[in-house]
Amino acid sequence: MKLYPMILKPFVSETIWGGRKLIDEYHVETEKANAAEGWMLSCHPSGFGSIVNGELAGVSLPDAVEKFPEICGRNAENFSDFPILIKFIDARDDLSVQVHPTKEYCELTGRGQSKTECWYIIDCDEDAHLILGFKDKISPEQFKEAIENNTLTEYVDKVKVKKGDFFFIESGTLHAICKGILLAEVQESSNTTYRIYDYNRVGNDGKPRELHVADGVAVTKLEKYSQPDFSNPELDKEGKKLLADCPLFKTWKLGIDGELSDSADESSFVSLLVLDGEGTLECCGETLDLIKGSSIFIPANAGEYKLCGKLEIIETRI
Repeated sequence: MKLYPMILKPFVSETIWGGRKLIDEYHVETEKANAAEGWMLSCHPSGFGSIVNGELAGVSLPDAVEKFPEICGRNAENFSDFPILIKFIDARDDLSVQVHPTKEYCELTGRGQSKTECWYIIDCDEDAHLILGFKDKISPEQFKEAIENNTLTEYVDKVKVKKGDFFFIESGTLHAICKGILLAEVQESSNTTYRIYDYNRVGNDGKPRELHVADGVAVTKLEKYSQPDFSNPELDKEGKKLLADCPLFKTWKLGIDGELSDSADESSFVSLLVLDGEGTLECCGETLDLIKGSSIFIPANAGEYKLCGKLEIIETRI
């Protein structure tokens, strides 16, 4: 197969808390009532994307990866499955207070999959906040009692956010995206969530949504949230700032006003998620138009490419 940059069509998730910004502003197409999440780069069986252009047009991303594993790059050989999932999340209302299991807990219980993730705040209401960890360290008994007594929100730490903020959330961290936030998420490819508190809401079926209190208490770090510092000037360049560097992925924020040249080598594919602006991508002898909401998969070993225009982009490699 001749290498070329692939335009991805996302899987769209509708929920009780989701909004319509992805449909109205980010060119995400769906017949669903809302687009709470757009899974912009996904091989996960719960929701995977497909390729829009070129030789593989109409092929699902997991099928393309299975048939041509070399497009993922050498680093992908360290993982049994495609390792990451990249999303847009539009929270019109509060998400549940939740936690994702650690790898150790999944191995101990024999179920689920760990999920470390990071968030880039694309836009938010003036008073928007996240829930991240606790105000102070608490005991498992206090945690469980607070859940049972509906007083959990008195113990959690509410972190005010603004456009451009970035947060890295290791598995085991109590968290919630709250209303009025639009963000990009880069995460371990997992859909395991332990819902701990849901504001006594009911789902679309009129019934209370399932909680996972025992698992949540067993796996949650009962302490204040701490933001890792990933700064590394060696991994930055003009218009490109490193946000996260962990064993799962490396993520940068690109701010382009003119041109930015880079390359996709044999180590990893390159994911480009356009947050704002318009421009073009020149790669493998092809030129693609880029707009808000574009998700591009550049195969490993595709070589030099150039981004032109006025663009804000989240770039991810493994």
